[in-house]
Amino acid sequence: MFQVGQVLKGRVGSYKLTRKLQDSVWLGVNQQIEQNVIVKWVDHFRTGYERTALLRFQDRTPHIRPLLDEVQLENGSKWPALVLKWLEDDTLRTSARGPVTRSESKRVGAGVLKALQVIHDDGYVHTDVKPDNILVNFDPLSKEITDVQLADLGSTVQEDSKHAKDGDMIGTALFRSTEAILEMQWARPTDVWSFGATMISLIYGGNFNLLRPDVPVDHDEYDLKILMKQNQFFGPPPIKYTEIADEDRLEVLTYVVENTKDNPLPFRNITTREVSEEDKKFLLKIMKIDPRDRPTVGELLEDEWFNST
Repeated sequence: MFQVGQVLKGRVGSYKLTRKLQDSVWLGVNQQIEQNVIVKWVDHFRTGYERTALLRFQDRTPHIRPLLDEVQLENGSKWPALVLKWLEDDTLRTSARGPVTRSESKRVGAGVLKALQVIHDDGYVHTDVKPDNILVNFDPLSKEITDVQLADLGSTVQEDSKHAKDGDMIGTALFRSTEAILEMQWARPTDVWSFGATMISLIYGGNFNLLRPDVPVDHDEYDLKILMKQNQFFGPPPIKYTEIADEDRLEVLTYVVENTKDNPLPFRNITTREVSEEDKKFLLKIMKIDPRDRPTVGELLEDEWFNST
């Protein structure tokens, strides 16, 4: 539907498409101020979800990638194309290229938590916190990360919605909480787990993921293997998990615990060369199998970890 060189007229400006980034995402330029923008359109209700969420939250924090304009298309779609702020990179590619400093990790962590705080304060769940949904700019001289914005609010829903209560599948498996993988009811704590898993990947760098299983993503046991990794590093589930999980889920978890290799204490086999004691202490507050044991984003923002060097 779109092509390079095409000009789209929005409500406040016009945008020339310069490059296709993904099937539904284009790089464009605002012709009035010659500034890069992102143009995103999918003929799906999630486009409406994202538009609604951005209009609700973006003016309350600088840490959510904002909607700049919208383009009503002539193809009969009820969903407009969204014109979004362009940032230089995401933290997945940034950390894959080289180490992210501790100060940068803390800057990213604080920015994501401040975005989530606004979302959570209204009883909403982002549902897809992961490195490639965290966008950043860089200082032109030091090349360190400066701006941090959380993106892709197309799956943001209220935690008392049917989606959440029914345990609908959400997010990306490597960053998905235990309760979400088991398709149990999930709520704001599932974002906290995803935030923690994201920070682990950022601290390690090099596109390494501690929870990546030894089978391909299309393998029948991919999610089960992730549960085993979660149990290996952050389990076993506490006895009180029986209060929130039904018999079928508990049977799965029993299998996971019984078949997890070594099953060490949380992070016991992680050396300080990989993760410092200070970082480990912070992460272990977050990575709790039982969602009721996880801190809120507000509590995390007050953690001493952000004030240490």
